[in-house]
Amino acid sequence: MGLSSVYGRAEDEASIKTLHRAIDLGITFFDTATGYGSGHNEALLGRALRDRRDGLVVASKFIHRPHGSDAPPIRARDAVEASLKRLGLDHIDLYYLHRVDPSIPIEESVGELGRLQGEGKIGGVGVSEASADGLRRAHGVHPLTALQSEYSLWTRDVEVEILPTARELGIGFVAYSPLGRGFLAGSQVVDADDRRHVHPRFKPEAVAANGRRREVIAAVAQRLGATTAQVSLAWVLSKGVVPIPGTRHIAHLEANWAANDLALDAASAAELEAAFPLGSTVGERYPAEQLKLVPAQPVAA
Repeated sequence: MGLSSVYGRAEDEASIKTLHRAIDLGITFFDTATGYGSGHNEALLGRALRDRRDGLVVASKFIHRPHGSDAPPIRARDAVEASLKRLGLDHIDLYYLHRVDPSIPIEESVGELGRLQGEGKIGGVGVSEASADGLRRAHGVHPLTALQSEYSLWTRDVEVEILPTARELGIGFVAYSPLGRGFLAGSQVVDADDRRHVHPRFKPEAVAANGRRREVIAAVAQRLGATTAQVSLAWVLSKGVVPIPGTRHIAHLEANWAANDLALDAASAAELEAAFPLGSTVGERYPAEQLKLVPAQPVAA
C-alpha cells in the first residue's frame, strides 16, 4: 500500500527497485489490493513482476463499494477480472474480500469467490477483517485459505476470538501492519499527504503515551543487538502467523527480512507483552468511518 503514496509520496521506479530487491532476497509473497491507489498498486506490482513471476505468490483484495455506501456494489467477478487485467496475469494465487459489506452477506461474497476459484481465475479464497462469527459462516460456504487482519504488539485484539477461530478452522492468518504502520519501528509522520495524520493513534497525545511503551521494545532490541522493527516483527513471527510489513525503502526492506533470523527468548517475549497488554494502546486503530468496517473485538478480562 505504501508504494501508492498512502503514507506519503512514492516514486514508481524506486518502488519497482524495492520490489525487485525483495525478490532477490528470497521474498515470495506479495500482497496488493484494488483499493491501494484505486488500482495503481496492482498495475505497479504487475509491472514489477513481469518476467519474474515464477515461484511467487500474488494476493489481492476487493471491496464491494469502493466509492461509498450509496454506490452500487461491485461484484466479485468484475473485481477479479479487473485485478487480473491490471496485474497482467491470468491467475491470482490468493484473492480476499477486503472488507465485509454490512449489506451483503459474507456467504454471498465468499461463494462467488469460490466459483471463480473453480474457474481457475483465483487460487485461495480469503477474507480480511472478518469477525469470528463471519469466519465460521464464510468457511461453511467455501473453505477459506487465509484471513488477513491487523496484528502487532499494539493491536492484539484478534488474540481473544478471531485468531483462535482461524486456527480451529485451519485458516492461515496474515498479519497486516505488523509494525503498527511504522510506529513500532520509530517511524515519524512528516509528509503532509501521509494518511496517518487522520489516524487517532498518531495524534500527539497518543504518540506520547504509546511512545513510552515503545521504549520497552527499544530496550529489548538493544539487549539483543537488533532494531525495534526487527524485535516487533520477531514477536509477530513467534505467533505462527505470516506478517506482511510494507516499505518503500530498500534499507528497511533488508532490515525487516533479517528479522527472520531473530528468535525471541521467552523472557523477552513476556516483557514485550507486559508493555502492550490487550486493549491498552491509546487511540483507536482507524478513524471513525473506517472503524465501522472492522469487527469490534472483545478484550479479555
